[in-house]
Amino acid sequence: MATFRAGDRSTAVLRSPRSEVWAALTDADLIARITPYVTSIEVDGDRWTWRMGTIPVLGASVAPRFTEVMTFAPEDRIDFTHDPTRPDEMTAVEGVYLLADHQRGTEVSIELDISCHLPLPGLARPAVERVMAGVVKHMGTVFSRNLLKHLGEA
Repeated sequence: MATFRAGDRSTAVLRSPRSEVWAALTDADLIARITPYVTSIEVDGDRWTWRMGTIPVLGASVAPRFTEVMTFAPEDRIDFTHDPTRPDEMTAVEGVYLLADHQRGTEVSIELDISCHLPLPGLARPAVERVMAGVVKHMGTVFSRNLLKHLGEA
C-alpha cells in the first residue's frame, strides 16, 4: 500500500448571481449528477459521503468512497476536510470553494487536494499520479461545463 496524491486549483468568473452559484454548490444531489464518476453523495448533517464509480489505475480498480466534513459560510466559502472518524476510508479530499462578487457576476475559486491509499508499490507513484491528475482534470472540465449548463450560461 502506498499513498498517491493529486490536486486542482482553478478560478472562473460566472455571469450568474452569487446566490444561484451558492445554491448549486450546496446541492449534493445536483453535484452528484453533474460530476463525472460520482454516483451519489449522501448527506448526514455536516457530513457528505461521496461514492464514485470504478476508476482503473494501472491494473488496479478503485471505487472511491470518502466522507467529508463540510463547513459552510453562506455565499462566501465552503470548506471540506476528510472526516477524522473515518480512517478506514482509502480516499480523502481536503479543500475550499471561495465565492466573491465580480463586476461580471461571481468569481468562483476551488482548491482541492486528494490522497488515495492504493494496493500499488510506491515506485508506481509517477505513473499513478499522472493518471490521477488526468482524472481530476477531466472531472473538473466536465463539472464546470455541466455547472454552466445548469446555471443557463452554456
